[in-house]
Order: sequence, then structure tokens, then C-alpha cells
Amino acid sequence: MATLLHIDASARPGRSGIEPHGSHTRRLSARFVERWRAARPADRIVYRDVGQQPPSPVTGEWIHASFAQPAQREPWMHAALAESDALVDELLAADVIVAGVPMYNFGVPAGFKAYIDNIVRVGRTFGFDRSRASLPYWPMLTDMRKRLVILSARGDYGYEADEHMARANHVEPHIRTVFGYLGIDDVQSIAVEYDEFADERLRVSLDQAERRIEALVSELAESLELLAC
Repeated sequence: MATLLHIDASARPGRSGIEPHGSHTRRLSARFVERWRAARPADRIVYRDVGQQPPSPVTGEWIHASFAQPAQREPWMHAALAESDALVDELLAADVIVAGVPMYNFGVPAGFKAYIDNIVRVGRTFGFDRSRASLPYWPMLTDMRKRLVILSARGDYGYEADEHMARANHVEPHIRTVFGYLGIDDVQSIAVEYDEFADERLRVSLDQAERRIEALVSELAESLELLAC
């Protein structure tokens, strides 16, 4: 049995195609999870909605507590890190992470940025040692074989590599950089474009994304079966 961590980051509460003004990324992530349940009904699904319930932003107290040695932390430090610890625990337990993350002003939504800031934790998800001058930082999740799927949506179009808006895309590249820093470099991404145009191109983009999700679920589910053998 595997564990899938399902994250939604859209500020829109509903799904497109079901509710007016619903979120495309919630639609895609729900589609992924529905297909996953059908392919692997025994798996555990953990849901985290950082769009509607964003994690607390990092504060000075949080930073102080996170860099203190665990054995030397005072009660207030444990309290300051409690939410972060819960988010890290979820990440560590997950075999597959599927994240619905729309593009807001060329980057990730604030709630997802707060999530990132809470899971990048020295001593838990990355290591740091000042005595290692050439490589003081190292990823701690490298050998855990985690897979990350990014499902995004964009108002405009042309944000893929080598396309005309690629340099303005700070969603997938940012997420890949952060999770790679932790040791998760098996990353797949699927995106919907043309949201602001709301025409046939959007419909085609949604159809293509949903077909790609179905193929990706089959591929990932099969790879987990092979690992279990």
C-alpha cells in the first residue's frame, strides 16, 4: 500500500466544469485522485488544501526555533514548529505527491509558498553542516523514491520550455528547484492554458490535460507495482 499526498493551492473553492468560476487545478487534481483510487483502491490518500487553509507564514520565532537543536528547544519552540512538523510528516509519509498549483502573477499562490517555507526544514528535509565547506547543504529525501506531479493552470499561453513566455514561468521551475533541493527530482507536470480566453482553445487544453493525467496515473501506478515486486 502506498500513500498519495493530494495538495490543492487554488484560491477558487470549486472545480471548473462543475461550479461557476471553479478552479482548473482543483479539477485536474481531483481527476488524478479519482483515477488513482480506481487503479489502486487500497492506497491511503491524504488531502491538504493550502488554498483555502494556508499554512502560517514563517516568522522570526519560527526561524529561531527551526535552527535550534531539537534537544535544546523550549516549549514555545515546539509550539512554533507544530504546524510545520505536521506538514513535513505528511511529506515524509507520501510516496506520490500531486499538487494542483495555478499560476498567479507568474508564480505560485501565497498559500503554496507558505507551504514550501514550512516543509524546507533543516535537519528534517535538508541537512546543513558548516564544516562541509564545499557542500554545506544536502538533500535528505533522495533515497525515498518520491514522485511529484504538478498540475497547473495559466491565464495566457506559451509558458512551456522554449515557448515565447517560458522566461516568465516561475511555477514549475520554482517547485522543481525546491523539491529537488530536498531530494525529490522525479517530477512530472501537466498544465492547462488559455483560461483568460475562455474559448475553444481552453476546452482543448483541458481535454488534453485530462487525457495526459489518465496516462500518467497508469504509468505511475504500474511503476509502483513493479517496485513492490
